[in-house]
Amino acid sequence: MSILVVGSVALDSVETPFGRAERVLGGSANFFAAAASLFAGAQVQVVGVVGDDYPMAQLDFLAQRGVDLSGIERAPGESFFWAGRYDYDLNSRDTLETRLGVFADFQPRIPEAFRSARHVFLGNIDPELQLDVLDQVDSPELVACDTMNFWIEGSRDALMRLLPRLDILMVNDAEARQFADEPNLLKAARWIQARGPRWVVIKKGEHGAMLYDRDRVFFVPGYPLESVFDPTGAGDAFAGGFMGHLAGPRVIDGDTLRRAMVYGSATGSFAVEAFSVDRFRKLTTRDVWQRVEDFREMTFFDHDVDGDHG
Repeated sequence: MSILVVGSVALDSVETPFGRAERVLGGSANFFAAAASLFAGAQVQVVGVVGDDYPMAQLDFLAQRGVDLSGIERAPGESFFWAGRYDYDLNSRDTLETRLGVFADFQPRIPEAFRSARHVFLGNIDPELQLDVLDQVDSPELVACDTMNFWIEGSRDALMRLLPRLDILMVNDAEARQFADEPNLLKAARWIQARGPRWVVIKKGEHGAMLYDRDRVFFVPGYPLESVFDPTGAGDAFAGGFMGHLAGPRVIDGDTLRRAMVYGSATGSFAVEAFSVDRFRKLTTRDVWQRVEDFREMTFFDHDVDGDHG
């Protein structure tokens, strides 16, 4: 099943207590595609823009997995560049430098061959551009979207117009509270759902993620890791695993979405084990499946249905 992802294709320089990486592959579309391409049923199509300095050859591993990169436009100038530093609290970071380069003038042009994609993931870009993408595609079955506090603060009207066109909104806990002006996450999710999306996914970093359906809540914990090198892109890798799993089933229901949450948590956990997308270069579908099995073992328990607590 085709999955269209529209987002940033960037270069990052990242410093953590465990090392440093200079001008490595980054951007929401790269992390999403690296994760989603591990799923057999996912035919990932990428739309983005890079400058003439971008090392496109480093994306060959994605092309070898069947990712269609023909929607990445190459424009004269510098590619989007971000530099950041993490302290031991890897849930927070300091941005050291941001240079938008050609991304500042990004106007997504969806190739004709991509417009019939059944699933669409709108990476963290200007909501006006996200709306424009939806105007260019032909009745997708599922639309998921990521956003951030910058757009919640500066482009709220556009986000409000976007919500009715979404099936799934993905945000972190701080963003959900900010968007709904509500400290309680359940109430914040219900506020968002009342304005369009049926499902809300709230990411909580190393502590896992929550799926809010109309009538139930599902929680998946973070995967316990001994080595965490770089959390950059983990949320986009989560989205890639989530959407990659949904590419298989013909029917998307509560059970399917709960399994997708676990697959998303698995791919997100792989992302943090190395800088950039490096952990995904040699990762296999079997590796993902094994980590999902680990999640099942960690969270399974027998319930005493007879009420015998002795």
